[in-house]
Amino acid sequence: MLRVGQKNKLRIVKSVDFGVYLDGDVYGEILLPRRFLPESWAVGDYIEVFVYLDSEDKLIATTQRPRVMVGQCAYLNVTAVNDYGAFLDWGLSKDLLVPYSEQTTKMKEGNDYVVYCYLDESERIAATTKLHYHLYEHGDEFEAGQAVKLLICGRSEMGYKAVINNTHLGLVFKGDAFKPLKYGMKIDGFIKAIRDDGKIDLCLQLAGQVAKKDLADQILDDLKAQGGVSNLTDKSRPEDIYEKFNVSKGSYKKALGALYKRRMIVIEKDGIKLA
Repeated sequence: MLRVGQKNKLRIVKSVDFGVYLDGDVYGEILLPRRFLPESWAVGDYIEVFVYLDSEDKLIATTQRPRVMVGQCAYLNVTAVNDYGAFLDWGLSKDLLVPYSEQTTKMKEGNDYVVYCYLDESERIAATTKLHYHLYEHGDEFEAGQAVKLLICGRSEMGYKAVINNTHLGLVFKGDAFKPLKYGMKIDGFIKAIRDDGKIDLCLQLAGQVAKKDLADQILDDLKAQGGVSNLTDKSRPEDIYEKFNVSKGSYKKALGALYKRRMIVIEKDGIKLA
């Protein structure tokens, strides 16, 4: 069954001067303009396309890949605002509409927003900033320690709100955000815990002895690669430590301490070096 607003593999059924028509099953034949055809094709071939409504509200296909598809979230730029709402650049010739009724705050031209892409009642593709209407906030299907993909979508007094795998909403507490998190940032994370009320707590790093051991080995490998000397100390900025080793400053200091106790490194004022 053809899925509007998503990728589909459709069969070429007819060729015309301006393109080809694809078999859209119950939707009938769907035009794929000639400029989107691959170099080699033939009637009867299957081709992967994205299907959406054009400016005349007719189904049309493209081999271009939009920045977001139905059922997904993305961080997109507002290209224009008019009486109908805000229009987003999603990589296709026809911009993506966010109706005024789907805006938590009035969107402004030139600004970027995290949105969810959906089909309205007329099967038009639209977007919304009201993520909580479409994403789950209870994480019964997740397990603590599970790796997930995050999209930072807001901030509260407790920490940072994030979209999880395009399906759920969760929270990274300030204490677990050991690097600066910015609105619209994509980042790997983990399920920290599922609360009694079902809400999802997130973290950017799992704690544990194995992780500490791995980090110590990484520090030694980095020192060897730099001739036995590094200017990254326990006094360095958390951002610099995270950029280098993808860990918090606290974890880095513990790993340095463990290496120092094992007499494998020397800690000096301006750096560390192999013992």
